[in-house]
Amino acid sequence: MARDDDIAEHYGGEGLVAAITAGLAKVAKAPDNVTFEDLAAADEFHIGGRAATAALCERAQITADDHVLDLGSGIGGPARFIAATRSCRVTGVDLTPSFVEAARTFTEWTGLEHQVDFEVGSILALPFEDDSFDCAVQLHVGMNIEDKATLAAEVARVLRPGGRYVIYDVMRRSDGNLRYPVPWATDSSHSFIATPEQYREALAGAGFVGEQLDLRDAALSFFAAQAEAAAKAPGPPALGLHFVLGPDMATKLGNLRAAIVAGFVGPVEFNARLD
Repeated sequence: MARDDDIAEHYGGEGLVAAITAGLAKVAKAPDNVTFEDLAAADEFHIGGRAATAALCERAQITADDHVLDLGSGIGGPARFIAATRSCRVTGVDLTPSFVEAARTFTEWTGLEHQVDFEVGSILALPFEDDSFDCAVQLHVGMNIEDKATLAAEVARVLRPGGRYVIYDVMRRSDGNLRYPVPWATDSSHSFIATPEQYREALAGAGFVGEQLDLRDAALSFFAAQAEAAAKAPGPPALGLHFVLGPDMATKLGNLRAAIVAGFVGPVEFNARLD
């Protein structure tokens, strides 16, 4: 079983604020005039990026009346987007202290600190009271969580009756050997890819019912567009996923793309609700 500090060490995140500040300067932006849109290329590190987050919000039917919990919130990109576009309150929780520190900084830069807050914590033992949230979102987080039944039970605990839980994770679709590193793991010791059936079982055990959506085709289109853009670019973008994924980003993304093309893993979304 992977320890929490192993997972936090994989993601690291030290020096992110300085790196993104320098990247912003290359596009004539600074902390005093940056918007949440400006940060999208660097703060949405899941397949599909900002467009995938927007689509998830639509399917989750998030409204201004909701208090949303962002599980594994990273440096806060989805949380800021949800708060800004849905006019709601969002709370993020993440295991990596440097990510939470950066998320708070970027949220202050973008003037969203009154709508969005972040806490350091494990999503297997959420630091919140029962019945605290209307909706929980999880974007590419479950691949690091072995005990998905406990995760689903914790989410059910902190959601209000009828609360929604939207999961967007990479899942196992058939047999096949995943090559490492990938964006969420350096090796198999902290990679816990599960099948949609295993997710469904965990959700049902916690009292959720819902629908499953296969997003493999969208992922392949996303990777194709990325490759086309990279071929035309003279070098790394001023702001990009390399700040978070590190110097071996191309290897990590290449291994993930190869597995999706081969068909033994792929992104899947669950839209669930407490029954």
